[in-house]
Amino acid sequence: MKPKAEIGVFGGSGFYSFFKGAKSVQVKTPYGMPSGSITLSEIGERKVAFLPRHGVHHQYPPHRVPYRANVFAFKRLGVSRIVAPNAVGSLRAEIGPGDLVFCDQFVNFATGRAATFYDGPVTTHVGMAQPYCPQMRRVAIEAAEKLGLRFHRTGTVVVIEGPRFSTTAESRFFSRQGWDVINMTQYPEVVLAREQELCYLNISLATDYDAGLEGDPKVKPVSHAEVVRVFEKNMGSLRKLILEIVKAMPEERTCDCGSALSHARLSA
Repeated sequence: MKPKAEIGVFGGSGFYSFFKGAKSVQVKTPYGMPSGSITLSEIGERKVAFLPRHGVHHQYPPHRVPYRANVFAFKRLGVSRIVAPNAVGSLRAEIGPGDLVFCDQFVNFATGRAATFYDGPVTTHVGMAQPYCPQMRRVAIEAAEKLGLRFHRTGTVVVIEGPRFSTTAESRFFSRQGWDVINMTQYPEVVLAREQELCYLNISLATDYDAGLEGDPKVKPVSHAEVVRVFEKNMGSLRKLILEIVKAMPEERTCDCGSALSHARLSA
């Protein structure tokens, strides 16, 4: 099948304005249907696919997102790179609401999710020492600098099961480990992308201080309403950033993401 897209974007309904003259397609996968129809269009000269991670009506909570179907659907359309914006809670005072973080590591506490495409019979161990594409991160950092946005070049995201938010004790524990932000969807999405040999860029938008900011009683714990408010407030900047990233992305992949399976399989 001729590729219909080269870059895929996971995100929310605020991103539909990217696409003028777009068309929607349904993509069936061996892992069921993805979260919704996939919108196809162009940004500059690049063919782009958009999929709402949680569904058009946000009907899929984090632990019920069909991650495998979503990633596989992008792969089936010809996507080789994924841009994945998401809202996160900050675990550090210096990462304030509205700041962007280009995560380079994750720590997983989510459980019970279908987290691999490889359940046998061929044993497959995909390397995840550097889970986020270094080439895409460089392009994203340069784009953020060009646009004058507040951002952090690196960061470790802690992934929790959800849909509940953290207790104060949990949040304090995560913070004291030196981790930076917290989210509910990065795992297994980034792992599944690597298993399909796709490049993956995380753009974390801090919307809150998780369970509050220790030592500052004026900072209240996260609420869903506050997450939505801050995310919508920064939607314009995030859209501009993603547009810039897509336009600036080189055609050639110079990373190792595209050969992730070359030494990952064991055979008798």
